[in-house]
Parts: sequence; structure tokens; C-alpha cells
Amino acid sequence: MTLDRRNVLSAGIAAGVTIGAAAGPRPAAAHSPARGDAYGVQLAHGSDADQAPALQAAIDAAATQGAPLRLPPGRFRCGPLQLRAGTRLIGADSATTLAFAGGGSFITAESADNILLDGLVLDGGDQPLDGDVADGLVALRKVRRLRITGLSIVRSALNGISLTACAGSVSDCSISGAMQAAIHSVDSAGVDITHNDIADCSNAGIRIWRSEPGEDGSTVCGNRIARIRADAGGTGENGNGVNVFRAGGVLVSANRITDCAYTAVRGNAASDIQIIGNSCARLGEVAIYAEFGFQGALIANNLIDTAATGISVTNFNDGGRLAVVQGNLVRNLFRREHESEDKRGHGITVEADSALSGNVVENAPTAGIVIGWGPFMRDVVATGNLVRASRVGILVSSDADAGACLLANNLISRASEGAIRAMDGSGAPVGPDLAPAGAGGPISATGNLAV
Repeated sequence: MTLDRRNVLSAGIAAGVTIGAAAGPRPAAAHSPARGDAYGVQLAHGSDADQAPALQAAIDAAATQGAPLRLPPGRFRCGPLQLRAGTRLIGADSATTLAFAGGGSFITAESADNILLDGLVLDGGDQPLDGDVADGLVALRKVRRLRITGLSIVRSALNGISLTACAGSVSDCSISGAMQAAIHSVDSAGVDITHNDIADCSNAGIRIWRSEPGEDGSTVCGNRIARIRADAGGTGENGNGVNVFRAGGVLVSANRITDCAYTAVRGNAASDIQIIGNSCARLGEVAIYAEFGFQGALIANNLIDTAATGISVTNFNDGGRLAVVQGNLVRNLFRREHESEDKRGHGITVEADSALSGNVVENAPTAGIVIGWGPFMRDVVATGNLVRASRVGILVSSDADAGACLLANNLISRASEGAIRAMDGSGAPVGPDLAPAGAGGPISATGNLAV
């Protein structure tokens, strides 16, 4: 074989990838490297040169051999990289930084299963990405058995991590400064997003979307999400900590979500969504939302402090129905007086085929619980709730076309304008307080206590 430069380089890379595998004793040396001291590729720390050619060759060689590729500590300038099936790219415990050198995409893969990314810092430097090629610093398509863990991702011009039709997990990552979402998953085959730290993103924290409504089955659990803006504007599609759109069967639990321009957890046309045990604070609009064409929402044991509305289960006019809202603590609501129409100041609102029980609402400047809106109310049960220090305790639609509502055994304390009131089509209370005498027709109020 002719020993040209390419063959020498390939031989060196292969030797580096398989270091430690050769048989036989090693010669005595003054220093014997500890396990993990040997790396699979030589990169020029601090150089302005693009390290992508050497790193791509090493990725290819390691994947071919089924070996992990360990990168040394340092900061390395790098252009586009493509991961192969079986790639295991491992940094030196977050001491390895790959700084994006530009080129439209950074780390991509398609139809390549069994990929691991671990222990790397990826710095996008706000360099532009070609959204038609890659809409994130890490942009993976049709990858199964994916594991992304321990990454630090900063300054992406689009998303931090973008997954399309993938299955696997994203865990223990830190993502900040993304100009779109920190993590954007579309048409998932089941992705677990757990224990990530997300902050200061322009439009979203975590998005679980589908191109058409359907089963998704992703989980979003134990993440910290803070300071999510809505730089792209809109009426709610941006500015959310967790946004689930058209994706069915998604579990969102045990997250700490604060300081979002709009919503902590927003389910839009997301059937069978579970929103459980989240801690949410300082939200600019509705803290927890189940809206538009969904069927089935379980919203339980969440703590909400400071929002324009705590929990909203709405849009029966577009097919939004069927919910359990149970055991939530909602406090310190406010009205958005700068808005011409949508001022809110509600604790919990529901419209159709819903049960509310065991919730506690305090300090709602408009109403603690709101049931229905005009004719859009059907089969609602509200029992065993406590509403304190709210303008009106419970508002319920009085429209002639509204359905049935049972209000039983609720305690309303210090409601300045009535414990239980009917409301007109504008949301304003009308008629007498229903708590002492109950009501006739499709509204039944019994056993409630107003103090």
C-alpha cells in the first residue's frame, strides 16, 4: 500500500480509536495514562483552523469499528459534522467545547440509529443556520435509540436541539440563548426529555409538536425552565416553557417553570395530555393551558403562583373537552389591564365535560373559578374546592344554550362580589348570589359554604 498522507492519517485515527485494545504488555513508562486519558483524535486546541475534516474522519472510523470516540479537553473550532449509525461522541466531562465555525449546519444525522452524544459543550456563536438543512445546532432526523446527555448548548441561531421522527432521550443538558426553542421535537416516536436546565431562550423552552394530530407518547419530566421570551410575537404559539401541539399522550410532570412571557405548560390540540406536579411561577398569561381541539386532559397537583390565569381548559367551540382538574394550588393572579379585551384574572376556567375537585385558589382579582363561556358549557362538576380572597368565588354561564353544572360542597371565603354568581356573555356577574339558595334548571348549587 502506498503510504501517502491520507493513509497515514487514517491509520493514526484508527489506532487512536482502538487505543488500549492491543494485546501484550506495554513497555514501562514514567507516566502510565489513567483510564480515560487516551482520546480517539488529535485536535488543535485554540486554533482558528476548522477541525471538522479530522473530526469527521474520526467519527466515520469509530462508527465503522463500533467504538466510542472520546474527544480531548479544549476549545475546537468546527464546521458541519454528520453522525453515522452507532456514533458515540464523548467529551471530557464538559471540558470539550466545539465552537461552530459556520456552514449552514453543525451536528446532523439522518436515518442513523444508536447515537450517543455526551459531555460536550456546543457553542453556536449565534452563527446563522440554514433552516432548510438544520434548524438546530444538533439536528437529527429519523434516529432511533438516541441518547443525548450532559451537553451544554449556547447561542444557537435557531433551536438548540431539533429532533424529527426520533426516539430516545435528552437528559441532564444545559441549553441557553437559543433564538427559537431549547429543544424542538416533531413527529416523535417517543422521546424522554428529563432533568435539563433551560434558560433565556427567545421563543420556547421545550416543544413537542406533530405535523398532524396523533399519538406521540413523549415525556417532559424534572426540567428547570426559566426566562422564556416571545420575541417572534403571536398570540400564544411563542413564549411558553413547554408547548405540546397536536401530540397525543404526552406526560409533563415535576418541572420547575418560571418567568415565561406566556405559559408554563401549553397543550394545543393535545389529546390525553397529563400535566402533573409542576411548579410554575411568574407567567405573563395562562400558567397551564389545555386548548382547542383536544379530548382528554389530566391537570393535577400543580402549584401556580402569579399568572394572569392559573389553569384554563377551553375552546369547547373547537372541540376542546373532557378534563380532570384536581388538587392544584393557584394563587396571586393578576389582570392584564393593558389588554383591550383579554384581561382575565381567573384562577381556574373550564368549559365542557370536566370535573374540578380539591383545588385551592387564592387572590383572583376577577373570579376564583369560571365555568363555561356563553353557550359553551356542558356537564361540569365542581366539588370540594376552596376559593379565598377573590372578587367572585365561582362564575358560571347562564346562557340559555349552556349545559348542566353541579356545584357542591365548595367553600368560598371573602369573595367581595358574591360567592357563586351567574355570568352573562361578556363574563360579568349577573343576578343574585346562588350560594345561599341554590339555582334551578341545569345549574345545581348545593351544600356550598360562603363565609
